[in-house]
Amino acid sequence: MKEIKKIACIGAGYVGGPTMSVIAQKNPNVQVTVVDLNQARIDAWNDADLDNLPVYEPGLDAVVAEARGRNLFFSTDVNKAIDEADMIFISVNTPTKTYGKGKGQAADLKYIELCARQIASVAKNDKIVVEKSTLPVRTAAALKSILDNTGNGVNFQILSNPEFLAEGTAVTDLHNPDRVLIGGEDAEAIQALVDIYATWVPRERILTTNLWSSELSKLVANAFLAQRVSSINAISELCEVTGANVDEVSRAIGHDSRIGPKFLKASVGFGGSCFQKDILNLVYIARTYNLTAVADYWEQVITLNDHQKARFAQHIIKTMYNTVNGKKIAFLGWAFKKDTNDTRESAAIYVADHLLEEEAHIVVYDPKVSAEQIYKDLDYLGTRSAEDNRRLLTVVNDPYEAVLDAHATAILTEWDEFKSYDWAKIKQQMKKPAFVFDGRKLLDRKQLDALGFDYYAIGE
Repeated sequence: MKEIKKIACIGAGYVGGPTMSVIAQKNPNVQVTVVDLNQARIDAWNDADLDNLPVYEPGLDAVVAEARGRNLFFSTDVNKAIDEADMIFISVNTPTKTYGKGKGQAADLKYIELCARQIASVAKNDKIVVEKSTLPVRTAAALKSILDNTGNGVNFQILSNPEFLAEGTAVTDLHNPDRVLIGGEDAEAIQALVDIYATWVPRERILTTNLWSSELSKLVANAFLAQRVSSINAISELCEVTGANVDEVSRAIGHDSRIGPKFLKASVGFGGSCFQKDILNLVYIARTYNLTAVADYWEQVITLNDHQKARFAQHIIKTMYNTVNGKKIAFLGWAFKKDTNDTRESAAIYVADHLLEEEAHIVVYDPKVSAEQIYKDLDYLGTRSAEDNRRLLTVVNDPYEAVLDAHATAILTEWDEFKSYDWAKIKQQMKKPAFVFDGRKLLDRKQLDALGFDYYAIGE
């Protein structure tokens, strides 16, 4: 059995950084090197001030502090890490294609292929290559083909080890996972990776499958979770017109053991790097096999999510007398969920875009997201010029500054700190009537009603 002494991970982002940090923490005898071509990102991982880590996750700073410099290293020397490693994780970005065939749905695998070619050109001895990025089914076959046909006669074993992290709880998820999934064709390679995880994960939670089942399981898991969110959001709209309360409906159906309570909280919509991308990938795969009904079914999950964001923005406009032109609207939250600085596919981006089209003036406060990132998110949409985005939207570092003289406050992220604000003070600072649009059902309706706010929560 091959003993793994050195691990390399290509990609120091939201998956690679935290995952390798925990693997290093739990395997002090294994040297783990995370490599990335982004010098600024690597510098941040190496920063003496752990508040400057490029990924914000509760508890990650303590994990990095324990392992960094002992057996956890961050570097831009990709070739050296590949050359020395027994096992190489590929954890690079696989965004949705913005060009050519499959545009808007298929995963863009150019970074995966570049990784494979670099591994093949550098490797001088046998390697286990682990897919950590979320990939379409049968990507492993393409990886194997590239490695075998462009390598130096080296034997490569390919494993699939998809991540199932929830941002905001990634360290907890890594320390105590529901399951670890490893797909492969070579028993010895599979066992080598099982042994790494088995240093802290109970063996019964480490599931082994064939490659294709592992690759597909990641897409399906995210599709099922997103489907639950869209399902309850569809019911939230029905609740609003019938007088039902979506929280009460969620609680009632969640007590059914066959359904369960998780992912049944109505909101302004799901975001993040995985749900939309993985469903679109699933849709594209289904279409390539002419499974039209399957593709249409899963595509509807995305359609409903887009509808929920647009509906929330339209409700703000309608409630504010059908015009928000020149009106100040405070956004509390920009990250796609609490306890992360990740903004990918955040509902806030799209709600803001709708309101900016109506010439609203938006002031954003988020405890972890930078102004640079917020403007980058808006500019990426290409709806208006960068100058107009900066003319119409301002970012501040104080929530009370955000709400000062605002016509409305919208809750877009469920940060816990928003619940503890002095809402009586906020009421005094806002224009009257003072509207609060709670896109995360975070605040206490009774409290806000008593203070005299005009309060709207989804599904009520």
